Amino acid sequence: MTLSTIIIILLILLLIGALPAWPYSRSWGAYPSGILGVVLVIVVILVLMRVF
Repeated sequence: MTLSTIIIILLILLLIGALPAWPYSRSWGAYPSGILGVVLVIVVILVLMRVF
């Protein structure tokens, strides 16, 4: 496994963990998962462009 694959897997797990599924996190809105989603998209684009 390359470093980029490990980073993508880690970001996907963080994205799933940031979803507001618990009662105390519902007031957070989409901010945690939205930020991680944007980071994931950027990393995927960089991997596809062979930059990272």
